[in-house]
Amino acid sequence: MSNVSVNSVETDRSKSTEQSRAQSERTVCPECSGRLRHDVSHGEHVCVECGLVVDADEIDHGPEWRSFDDEGDARTRVGAPITERRHDKGLSTTIGWEDRDAYGNDLSASKRTRLRRLRTWNERFTSKDARERNLKHAFGELERMASALGLPDPCRETAAVIYRRAVEEDLLPGRSIEAMATASLYAAARQHGTPRTFVAFDSVSRVDDQPVKRAYRYLSGELDLEIAPPDPEQYLRPFASDLGVTDETERLAREILEAAKAAELHIGKSPAGIAAAAIYAAGRLTNDRVTQETIDETTGVSKFTIRNRYQELLEAYGIYEETEHDR
Repeated sequence: MSNVSVNSVETDRSKSTEQSRAQSERTVCPECSGRLRHDVSHGEHVCVECGLVVDADEIDHGPEWRSFDDEGDARTRVGAPITERRHDKGLSTTIGWEDRDAYGNDLSASKRTRLRRLRTWNERFTSKDARERNLKHAFGELERMASALGLPDPCRETAAVIYRRAVEEDLLPGRSIEAMATASLYAAARQHGTPRTFVAFDSVSRVDDQPVKRAYRYLSGELDLEIAPPDPEQYLRPFASDLGVTDETERLAREILEAAKAAELHIGKSPAGIAAAAIYAAGRLTNDRVTQETIDETTGVSKFTIRNRYQELLEAYGIYEETEHDR
């Protein structure tokens, strides 16, 4: 065997030894010699014995999606992801509104005029028929109301899906776009466990609550929406936040609600009314004196409902109160 061949074999052996050593270092903890586990979601190598993080903030060179076919890494992505919240599902090109070039410099007057003209034509081409203009207007309303109510992105996505289904099944003739969009968002909020009262929607919608209620009943019936009755506790946190009560009052209100549910006092009653009455009852016990009038103005639950509910909630909690009703 020639010297070249011998040197080549020795080089290969050396590389193999180094690779084996490196692989061993990647699988053995340097602190306790325990086994390392690769946490893909966090980009870390962690010892399963002592919990030592050996490597952190690793770069994932794989694709950003999960692949279930033979395409694998051959797939590419450019631009924003597909979303139901756009009338075209985010597939069209949008021209930005900043009149600047790629280097951040201001455009000349003639170029700004030309760019405005391009934006106008781009808007026309991306919503070329009545159906797409309908979706564009409705989804704009959905985003505006959801932002005002603080609803999360998954809820907005579901609302867009519901409204799109209503358009595809031709449920809109004879009904306003705003009412159907509000009803879609109300249904989505209920489905995601983040319900808001009709009073809350009335404060951000461009239509009155009666058309919205009719649209909601129509949508839920025609689309067979699976919407479970809301839990009073789902209203507790937003009500407590809007009223600015203390953590102690909110915690006690939650305990009162649990006692009421155990006694089945919530069955057949308004969940929002039960939640508001629980906050009022808890406030009386913690001296966090939130008046019935304040709760009425903030949550939309009437003073009459609160007066009728809070005493029985306290009794279910084991407290019998004899005092004048708070005015």
